Amino acid sequence: MRRTLRALLTERAAPDLVKTAVRTEAGHDPDLWAQLSRDLGLPGLALPAEYGGVGCTLVELSAACEETGRALLPSPLLATCGLVAPLVTAVGTPAQRTALLPRIADGSLTCALAVPGGSIATALGLIGAGRPTGDWAGGGRAGGVQARPAPDAGWLLYGEAAQVVDGHRADLLVVAAHTGGFPRSRTLLFLVGADATGLSRSRQTALDETRCQARVELRDCPAELLGVDSADGTSVLDALAATGTWAAALIAAEAVGAAEGALERTVAYVRQREQFGRAIGSFQAVQHRLADLYVSTRAARSAASWAARHPADAGLALAQCLEALRTVSAEAVQLHGGIGFTWEHEAHLFFKRAAADELLFGPVHRLRERAAEGAGLFSAGSPCGGLG
Repeated sequence: MRRTLRALLTERAAPDLVKTAVRTEAGHDPDLWAQLSRDLGLPGLALPAEYGGVGCTLVELSAACEETGRALLPSPLLATCGLVAPLVTAVGTPAQRTALLPRIADGSLTCALAVPGGSIATALGLIGAGRPTGDWAGGGRAGGVQARPAPDAGWLLYGEAAQVVDGHRADLLVVAAHTGGFPRSRTLLFLVGADATGLSRSRQTALDETRCQARVELRDCPAELLGVDSADGTSVLDALAATGTWAAALIAAEAVGAAEGALERTVAYVRQREQFGRAIGSFQAVQHRLADLYVSTRAARSAASWAARHPADAGLALAQCLEALRTVSAEAVQLHGGIGFTWEHEAHLFFKRAAADELLFGPVHRLRERAAEGAGLFSAGSPCGGLG
């Protein structure tokens, strides 16, 4: 699968083609997405066979994400299969799973997760202190997204969410909203179709064009509750936290692929770029820098591989992989010399991905802080408790 996907993306997702695709209205190549769905079954790779999926695990989907990360492929894969499909599987009713998951598996339905508060990492429990409380959803105060029962049936949503990954063209939005006011305060998830009245979406200018982001506005927008209404919304918060570990493993794999892609391009460049009558890759100082980058990338690969098999550790693995990508992409710009500093050079695609992913899903030090807290590293009874 890895070889087939890499061969296809080498042909269909070269840097110039990626730049062209992200500047279209869709933000990606719909024909390539259809091919990935039809021929490789990529969206359904980790979905159960009973819903039209392949029935594989997070390990196989992570391997696919590593290859899409290597090419910096703009696609609905992360938003649909990394953020929404796990929520539908965990929270949705049997009827909702039957209606939605087969369409996700065959690639005909693209989805996006809209959470208010400006930090998807907080909503997914990747950063922040203690157990997620849902305060980011509005908490009964002004702001966020508020949900109230409609007069006839269903629900109405009012509010907005920024930085919705692939939200501008998704066929279906899963919106996290606060309801119940102060007495029954809770966070629930709602399904909003692309053609819903009161829904307004606009694509935002983002640092990383290959990771499209949108602002979603809802003005008394009709919505369907995902799953059933619980008394306190703890099941939704637990599902979001579980989805966070799932998504973190996939983003870590993407970061490893991107780091390896940037390193391979840099090695190829220093082998052919000559100075003082010899390739600059023959200089010991350059070799030492590349060796350090190789070690960092291999260590990140080990962390991502572990996270795919042990998702509970995905947050810490994501921190290491994002840090590796940041280091490798910055050195790639440096080692390409004058041409690497031009904004149009492909090295900047990797540098922007590193910076943007850390802004969206990090930062690295807070990912590590959350992992340390989860492990009880600084608790009173731990050997390191005095450092708290």
